[in-house]
Amino acid sequence: MVPFQVWIGVALLPLLLQCSLAVTEASCADVVPLKLRREVISITDFGAVGDGKTLNTWPFKKAIYRIQHMRKRGGTLLYIPPGVWLTGSFSLTSHMTLYLARGAVIKSTQDTRNWPLVDPLPSYGRGRELPGKRYMSFIQGDGISDVIITGENGTIDGQGEVWWNMWRKGSLHHTRPNLLEFKNSRDILISNTVFQNSPFWSIHPVYCSNVVIKYVTVLAPYDSPNTDGIDPGNLLPDDTSWYLFCSFALHYIGISIPSTHSSSNVCIEDAHIATGDDLVAIKSGWDEYGIAYGRPSSGITIRRLTGSSPFSGIAIGSETSGGVHNILVENINLYNTGFGIHIKTNVGRGGYIRNVTVINVSMNKVRQAIRIAGDVGDHPDEYFNRHAVPTVDGVTIKNVLGVDIQQPGSIEGIRSSPFTRVCLCNVKLWGVRPHTESWRCTDVSGAALGVQPWPCSELTDTVTAGFCSSAF
Repeated sequence: MVPFQVWIGVALLPLLLQCSLAVTEASCADVVPLKLRREVISITDFGAVGDGKTLNTWPFKKAIYRIQHMRKRGGTLLYIPPGVWLTGSFSLTSHMTLYLARGAVIKSTQDTRNWPLVDPLPSYGRGRELPGKRYMSFIQGDGISDVIITGENGTIDGQGEVWWNMWRKGSLHHTRPNLLEFKNSRDILISNTVFQNSPFWSIHPVYCSNVVIKYVTVLAPYDSPNTDGIDPGNLLPDDTSWYLFCSFALHYIGISIPSTHSSSNVCIEDAHIATGDDLVAIKSGWDEYGIAYGRPSSGITIRRLTGSSPFSGIAIGSETSGGVHNILVENINLYNTGFGIHIKTNVGRGGYIRNVTVINVSMNKVRQAIRIAGDVGDHPDEYFNRHAVPTVDGVTIKNVLGVDIQQPGSIEGIRSSPFTRVCLCNVKLWGVRPHTESWRCTDVSGAALGVQPWPCSELTDTVTAGFCSSAF
């Protein structure tokens, strides 16, 4: 049983956090608030042993089955005490909080032989790495709502090395599992937790609405393959009141939200990510499957993110076949990173990328500060439509300061679909190596205001310059 003092502490902590985190900075996190659960149970009540050796898959499944079927009013908090709790993959349920105490580690088993398989995502049509099914995520939720993962910076450890080695040896039979995936779900809050060593993508909310990810740390070795930090995709519109708030906020910086979309679906704030692939990558489906599924990713806010990666800091794509629009990124700090801001698509994707705003970014030791490209990414099969040409329109990048930058950037559109209204404003990049090409630009129109080193001649359109200066 949970000690009375622990129960009180766990019950009151969300309220104390809400009081202590008074609104002093811009935030979208209140779309999914922390809430008090009336019932608290411990994983030890179901026979779990936190010695790092005992396999606790059955206790986790029993505890979550109880939460699902008892249906306590106000939901139930599942308390994970200090210790190392080894387990296989498991599924969450609605109206629950998974609470990790300080010193608690939920650790994935490295026995991959009986890992469950699940169907591929419909907007991908197959596993991302291999055709057919994919391995189930270590922790997953499908078709659920009102779920919180939080605590005292406890850890969820995917022990991904065994999967990385299978990838390196070419011995995988299916696409590797994500560390955490929510699908077809809503009202999800992830906070105050460390996620590390994911076998594949770390945190993946897909076909979801109202997702808040804040005060998290995501870690994986610099050379770990495809360990993206946070990959939101194919997000659903929701609550109208939140739409009004976001409409006002985005109008302030010169962006209009179409009336058919009604919410900010994902809010990522105050996170630290250091992984082997993109820190945050916004996606919306892969070629003909994403086009057919037709569900865009929109209304995403990313702010106060710090991190390092051999690939991209902030990425959009390359899987953008369902469309990506109304993205706000601000107050980002990147170091030891391949590409700082990377917007990427390809012929065959279809879809669109539009109304993307990136503000206040600092970079240190970055290989290329800004890359917007129309020739990135592979295809799921030979059936993709070679006439499905994406569009990129309305990308504003403002207040970027970079030091020790090897190459400033490239903006290379598609000949049959040039990128339009690309705005660079107050972008200062220092440390470019001698005799290095400054900017590479093709098939793009836009404007540049206060950019150092001076960008390519394509960014001189006077009409677009009006758009660029009026955006702020």
